[in-house]
Amino acid sequence: MSLFNVYPLFDITPVKAEDVFVFDENNTKYLDLYGGHAVISIGHSHPKYVSAISEQVSKIGFYSNSIQNPLQVALAKKIVAFSGCIDYTLFLCNSGAEANENALKLSSFHTKKKKVLAFKNGFHGRTSAAVAATDNAKIIAPINAQQEVEILELGDLEGVEKALANNDVCAVIIECIQGVGGLDESTAEFYEGVDALCKKYNVCFIADEVQSGFGRTGDFFAFQKYNITPDIISIAKGMGNGFPIGGILIHPNITASFGLLGTTFGGNHLACVASSTVLEVIEEENLMQNAKEMSAYFMEKAETISEIKNIKGRGLMLGLEFDFPIADLRKKLIFEHKIFTGSAKNPNLLRILPPLTIKKEHIDVFFEALKNELN
Repeated sequence: MSLFNVYPLFDITPVKAEDVFVFDENNTKYLDLYGGHAVISIGHSHPKYVSAISEQVSKIGFYSNSIQNPLQVALAKKIVAFSGCIDYTLFLCNSGAEANENALKLSSFHTKKKKVLAFKNGFHGRTSAAVAATDNAKIIAPINAQQEVEILELGDLEGVEKALANNDVCAVIIECIQGVGGLDESTAEFYEGVDALCKKYNVCFIADEVQSGFGRTGDFFAFQKYNITPDIISIAKGMGNGFPIGGILIHPNITASFGLLGTTFGGNHLACVASSTVLEVIEEENLMQNAKEMSAYFMEKAETISEIKNIKGRGLMLGLEFDFPIADLRKKLIFEHKIFTGSAKNPNLLRILPPLTIKKEHIDVFFEALKNELN
């Protein structure tokens, strides 16, 4: 039996990893500036992370959500404390797509409406409603297209009000910094205006922080740059440093009831320990501050390269935009310079999403390789 062939694969086989480096079966060392789609937050195989998961699995790795699990409660308290999202409650699942799916479902339950408003170049996952809210027709099957979704230009506040005034929208879902779409970000006026309109028309504001959350932008959440109060915040990726976990933070104006949401694996013992350890390491190693400092250093270096037409993003969620497609450049960085980077829907954008533990010397290695290829 072979694998269902849906991924174009680079001919590299990682077998171990440490901090910002990945090693293949020949022990070739690669600098990881992509973190497996922004998943690796505290570095590969962090000793504290490995120890915590190993200790937990030696006790109990999983049981269903029909029993008490104090690890879930402890994780919820830590996330609320770190994020400053006081009085929010936590529902745990397994991935970013599930987080957004549950966010949309909960919004519909809460408002008793069904239409979703999303934005051009947004990406929210590959499950039923989440993929319908994603601006990529190639991955939306007919069964997904049954969902009622309107996609507007990012920044179109007038369009948002026009859509919400019809009183059939349950949720507006938005990435304050777009990930897969290409690191686009609108203005404070827009985000704060959307938040106000959602409150005016009884619509849930969903902040999709799946890629940008857990300190990646230098703030705990990307939306915290603005004066907004989301009804639901979706989280995943860097939340578990590679262990599958996702969740939604839910504003206290939304009421829970038995059976409203559910999951088999979500919030299992190992996932909770993984995420709690991520938060502990972020605090102990001051990684949010490191994200800010390394971002400033990265941008300073990028500004010296004339071929870079635009530097996008915040913190360690960054994009370098050129006036040519970056596919060949990305291959050269991987195979000739042993550096992992990422692509985006924008074909001219090179995405940089390293572990938050990255240091100046790693950034220097990248820019030396980039200069070498551009000259």
